[in-house]
Amino acid sequence: MFFETWSQARYAQAGVPEKFVQDNVSRSARGVLRGLHYQEPNAQGKLLSVLDGEIFDVAVDIRRGSPTFTQWVGVTLSAENRRQLYVPAGFAHGFQAMSANATVLYKCTEYYHSASELSVSWSDDELAIPWPLPPILSDKDRDAPLLRDIPESRLPQFTTT
Repeated sequence: MFFETWSQARYAQAGVPEKFVQDNVSRSARGVLRGLHYQEPNAQGKLLSVLDGEIFDVAVDIRRGSPTFTQWVGVTLSAENRRQLYVPAGFAHGFQAMSANATVLYKCTEYYHSASELSVSWSDDELAIPWPLPPILSDKDRDAPLLRDIPESRLPQFTTT
């Protein structure tokens, strides 16, 4: 099996002209829900691929002033379908493992900054994301605030380019 996870020329043609500075790999058991995470400041764009298993992957626009504020997209990514999801900087990201185990590769446009890491509640009723399984959550994800309770100064700002 061969799977190309990144080609700068090909992705630039598709509108993703990013420079990635860090790769991360996570492994989760079935039902584990990670997210919805973002960094502010030091926002990260992420390109996600599944190396083993299957996930339901979600990106939410949380940029103040964005015409698509609170809109989200959810897709199934798996080692079998080899689909990828690009999550632009300024979006919150989360996923839930659907298979017995799932190994996920993240290519990131910004380094991880623990002081900048923030979360939005996975169960925010304003977002109404239909997660496919009962969630298994970390304390951090269980205690994440609703989007409406996050001060505007802690949300990314929409800018036109």
